[in-house]
Amino acid sequence: MQQLQTLDYIVFFFYFIVVSGYGYWIYQRKKTQNESTTDFFLAEGSLTWWAIGASLIASNISAEQFIGMSGNGFSMGLGISTYEWMAAATLVIVAVFFMPIYLKNRIYTMPQFLNQRYNRTVSLIMAVFWLALYIIVNLTSILYLGALAVSEISGLNFQVCMIALAVFAVIITIGGMKVIGFTDVIQVFFLVIGGLATTYLAINLVSDNAGVQGVLNGIKVMRENHDDHFHMIFPKSSPFYMQLPGLAVLLGGMWIVNLNYWGCNQYITQRALGADLKTARNGILFAAFLKLLMPVIVVLPGIAAYALYSKGMFQAEMLGSDGTINADRAYPVLLNLLPSGLKGLSFAALTAAVVASLAGKANSISTIFTLDIFKNYIGKDASEQTLVRIGRLVVVISMILAIVISPYMGIDKKGGFQFIQEMTGLLSPGIFASFIMGFFWKRTNSAGALFAIVGGFLIALAMHNNVFPFADWSQVPFLDRMGIVFLICVVVMVILGLVLPDERKGLAIDSSMFMPHKSFVIGAVVVITIISFLYAQFW
Repeated sequence: MQQLQTLDYIVFFFYFIVVSGYGYWIYQRKKTQNESTTDFFLAEGSLTWWAIGASLIASNISAEQFIGMSGNGFSMGLGISTYEWMAAATLVIVAVFFMPIYLKNRIYTMPQFLNQRYNRTVSLIMAVFWLALYIIVNLTSILYLGALAVSEISGLNFQVCMIALAVFAVIITIGGMKVIGFTDVIQVFFLVIGGLATTYLAINLVSDNAGVQGVLNGIKVMRENHDDHFHMIFPKSSPFYMQLPGLAVLLGGMWIVNLNYWGCNQYITQRALGADLKTARNGILFAAFLKLLMPVIVVLPGIAAYALYSKGMFQAEMLGSDGTINADRAYPVLLNLLPSGLKGLSFAALTAAVVASLAGKANSISTIFTLDIFKNYIGKDASEQTLVRIGRLVVVISMILAIVISPYMGIDKKGGFQFIQEMTGLLSPGIFASFIMGFFWKRTNSAGALFAIVGGFLIALAMHNNVFPFADWSQVPFLDRMGIVFLICVVVMVILGLVLPDERKGLAIDSSMFMPHKSFVIGAVVVITIISFLYAQFW
């Protein structure tokens, strides 16, 4: 397989120098003599709406999207785009209903919300759960899949790629959220431009192979020859129903996935927590528009790869180590077909996605450990400077842990994207239940929240491992299982809220908080209209 050429390395090093240089300039320009925790972890007041929106996307899009979703595009087609397009709708909801509550109550971390709304026990348990999830599932999978892709494309040793990506991410992360937020703008630029270039050339290959010219003709050829790859809703007879169970993607568990991820997730909300409400809302809306574009960058290349594969191209390259087709190889194989220079640009886009996600995740790990565990239980009298130093140390330690444990996680067994969704889905229903009930029902108490977080996790784990004797949960799609666990959590929380003594711990909430400004409303209507059109077009 063709490896990177000299021109590709020049393009890649240009990306590296631009990101590193801009990050250092931002750090020098915005650093303060006495750096505080709100400054380091939240970049309080310094992130613009476009930096917030770009950082949300840069942190979200990583190797599991480029590699995993392209692989899903190869195998199942456009249906996997529902994660991206439903996320755009979810971001509108988060901007309207979630962010005002966080900002009005000066919430800086998600465990802090749980402490303020419930008690310290709920907050501590959730902080530990989040740290375990972020390090063992998210950070490790991002690093592993990223290194796998970079190694396959560049020809460099896998371990060398893993260490290099981790070091690059650490350099960005220790500059704090200001550096992450503003360098993410550059990362997203390379991600979008490089990703679109890959999509354009991939579809052009399809049109050339079919004897026609142009991207539009290439898409037409793919739709005519592979119509099964251009449907969003799968019937029960589909082999992909277990992953995307029909209308449940619109009416069921997909909402829990997205609302928990975008609204109750330190990794994501941290970008907006240091801003004023209007800036935060505009940034989140910008991210929603970018989300609409993501399937073009991460799914269409996989469908194009399938169209080329079905015509006899790269048959051997698509085989995994066991001799069967490995769909996750679609994007790396596709990149190796690109001409010199453009291949370097696409390689930079993939690297940008991996590094930005690693930096964002490491910063969130550091924030939760430092502010919710170390500050509250270990170093109660620690100075702001000490807390920032602890935060930087945690970044390095978490990255080392990810390097050590990632090869043992079995990330590549199901496909990286599906692995992350299913593992995160063990916690999502209970977390979302504790947040949404805490927001909008005053009688929700700490006992109910504790059941949702711990009990919900145990029920989801039992279903995942199919240990209940009265049902075969292995035949129930994981999105449906998430919906069932969420409903169980809500029912128990309501019962405990009615039976146990009222222990209301108030949040500052009033209806005027949920009235967004006019330009946001117009943008939100445009986003929802586009999503509706896309689902109608590809039903």
